Amino acid sequence: MRALKTVILAAAFGLGLTGTALAAGEAPVPPKQEWSHSGIFGTFDRAALQRGFQVYKEVCSTCHAMNFVAYRNLEALGFSEDEVKAIAAQYEVTAGPNDNGEMFERPAIPADHFKNPFPNEQAARAANGGAYPPDLSLMAKARPHGEDYLYALLVGYEDPPEGFNVPDGQYYNKYFPGHLIGMPPILQDDSVTYADETPATQAQLAHDVAAFLTWAAEPHLEARKQTGVKVILFLLVFTGMMYAVKRKVWADAHP
Repeated sequence: MRALKTVILAAAFGLGLTGTALAAGEAPVPPKQEWSHSGIFGTFDRAALQRGFQVYKEVCSTCHAMNFVAYRNLEALGFSEDEVKAIAAQYEVTAGPNDNGEMFERPAIPADHFKNPFPNEQAARAANGGAYPPDLSLMAKARPHGEDYLYALLVGYEDPPEGFNVPDGQYYNKYFPGHLIGMPPILQDDSVTYADETPATQAQLAHDVAAFLTWAAEPHLEARKQTGVKVILFLLVFTGMMYAVKRKVWADAHP
């Protein structure tokens, strides 16, 4: 029973949220959203991915790491090599040891992974009331309904129903399991000023960062779909050829 409670509390951190679900019950299924990468022929919207990265960089990265993503991977979003170098250089990372056996700080390079906002887990917990903000690299694949859930969670804050008690430091979220969540509603209209001047509504911010996290969790999605289409076409042609051969063989056998 104790182990079960531990699992439930761990899952309650959701999208890197810093609290736990204190009430039982299942959240409603999030509404299906329109995504450019949905369907067998779907592809990522590079402009949306760049905006989503901007949301992560300016909002989410203050608490959440993405340890499985390197700055060089951002070229897949449409950033040039020079732009990626400039993005990486904004951060100082620990490197070394040097010739004296000492660690030192240097500007990040494209080969480095995204800088963690905290030096260690203990520091992260201390800054977040004891909770450990989870890594977001694979969050879109780790939650049921993927990007639909991430989007719904980010816009799902609302006033609690009458009689529903929300403790201090917690917030009511319609789509979070148990509905009590420790992360405040971090996305508001104009929380970010988009570089491409897209209107930064809460819905747009949530949609873009959810798309970015989907790419981070499955960066080879487009290649996988392309391979699948090629395999299907090959099998169709192969089936047609085998059918023609079968007709020819049986025609000769039964003139």
